[in-house]
Amino acid sequence: MGAAAGAGAAGDGARVPWGDVLVSAVAAVSWALIGMAGTAALGLRLLEADAAGSWGPMTAAVVALAARGSVTPSGDVSAFGLSGAEAETAIEITPLGVSLVGALVLSWFFLRSLRAAGVVIAPPELLARAGAVVALFVAMLGGLAWAGRDVVTIDGGSLGLDDVTGGDGGPEVPGLGDVGGLLPDRLGDLVDARASVGFTVDTAPTLLGGLGWAAGVLLVALLASRRTPLPPGWEAVHRVVRPAASAVVTVLLGAVAAGLAAAGYAAAGDGHPKRIAGAALLGAPNGVWTGLPIGLSVPWDGHATGELTRFLPDPLDDLLTMRPDQPVTLGRLAELDRRMWLLGVAAGLLLLLAGVLTAVRTPVVSGAGAAGSEAGGFELGGSRAGGSGALGFAGRCALRLGVATALALPLLAWLTEVSVTASLSVLGFDAFGAGLELHGRPGAALLLGAVWGAAAGAAGASLAWASGAAGRFAAERARAGGGSGRAGSGLGVPGQPHGTPQWPSRAPRRPDEASPDDEAAARDDDSGSIYGAPTVARPVSPPPRGPRQSPGPGNGNGPPARPGDWPPPPPAPPPPPRRPRGGK
Repeated sequence: MGAAAGAGAAGDGARVPWGDVLVSAVAAVSWALIGMAGTAALGLRLLEADAAGSWGPMTAAVVALAARGSVTPSGDVSAFGLSGAEAETAIEITPLGVSLVGALVLSWFFLRSLRAAGVVIAPPELLARAGAVVALFVAMLGGLAWAGRDVVTIDGGSLGLDDVTGGDGGPEVPGLGDVGGLLPDRLGDLVDARASVGFTVDTAPTLLGGLGWAAGVLLVALLASRRTPLPPGWEAVHRVVRPAASAVVTVLLGAVAAGLAAAGYAAAGDGHPKRIAGAALLGAPNGVWTGLPIGLSVPWDGHATGELTRFLPDPLDDLLTMRPDQPVTLGRLAELDRRMWLLGVAAGLLLLLAGVLTAVRTPVVSGAGAAGSEAGGFELGGSRAGGSGALGFAGRCALRLGVATALALPLLAWLTEVSVTASLSVLGFDAFGAGLELHGRPGAALLLGAVWGAAAGAAGASLAWASGAAGRFAAERARAGGGSGRAGSGLGVPGQPHGTPQWPSRAPRRPDEASPDDEAAARDDDSGSIYGAPTVARPVSPPPRGPRQSPGPGNGNGPPARPGDWPPPPPAPPPPPRRPRGGK
């Protein structure tokens, strides 16, 4: 039946419903960009960043950065009245809070359009739907690149130079008085000057980054969605890839939710709750997804100088400023604050949760190769579960989650890397400067992700098997595609039609032995109630009959049963009821 459905879908695949494809793509891209723009605008408003520039262009620039675009700032410090002055600024950071909102909305509309296709979807239709979404998203980013141009004005008085120059006069040194003549006269003009720093969204890098971002979001959504149809022949993806991928995505989203809750708690007791809320709205995934690899002992390289160190959490700011030549690891952070060990505990618990989710979503294979096909529970060395079945299931979960985690950790390290430099150089004199670099090591993230993921997958599978929850929440397509299922589940047993109920095996019962169902039926008949009668879920076959015997001594129907005879001859039918006396 599944092959026939797949063949039918493949046959209809030549006719792509282009009208529905375009409508669904427009809806997905439009709502995704609306969600991203709304999140960026609200975050900037809470941070009060719109006070220095126009709200619209700044929002467009943040959305472009969220889609892995590129923004180039440029400085115009001619207002300072200094020749040879230049502003050098570079920003490489992704506001993952805006990215996450766009990814969730885009994937939700895309997956919903695929589920309307049926049990399977033809490859041409899948490519058409994905291609339409990606192409339209890139085209819309081109409009953002045109709109993301503005000039931000920096007030020289906000640089703090007014305190240095002593107000209107020159700099004063105790014991020396006014030493303004020792410095260039124009340096005092910095106090009253206003510098204009512009920014421009780079069109070509933004379009390429948006192309990769949209394609990556759709790919992750397709691999993590357990109930979305796939083309015929992709049954292994349902059974092997999707349980582990969905578990990793669920854990990462749960970690972001926990980070937002912690930010809300911190904002409730802070003097500037709006700033904390705005920073969490734009960058909560940045902090959470940076702490997860660090908690799993993935080393990071970085340094921080200037005012940007104030935006780093404690004790990361102290480590980057005091030990810039050393990598950022969990052990070195714990040397500055013992509470950082809790970060490792939290990361380990998150991976263990991913292992349990992988186990309960992975169908348990039944057949000759699975010794646990008749298992109702996990017993080490027991005859019911069989160690090979439990170990085989744990090995499969460990391998799949190990691969998924090995790919996820380097991706998180790449998404959360930060590179920000800003300096105002005046003829070699550094008026103010700031810099922040933080990069994860992808090789170490790949190796440690595989090790931690395999350990968490095996531990989670053991816990799920011991509790009887292994494969309990496996998707219908994973069970049907794999021809597997836990004994007694009645789903996907080889040799049986899909959905045929399979009953647990029990010891053979003699025909004259009353079963629990028969006793319950007798009690219900005596009470005169029909509501408690057992539901008949399968045809009830009569007990096997032996060969007919000629009447003989005994009970009048045949020879008496001997101890070795089985089955015994059927009992005599009851005599007909007698008519009452005086009746007709």
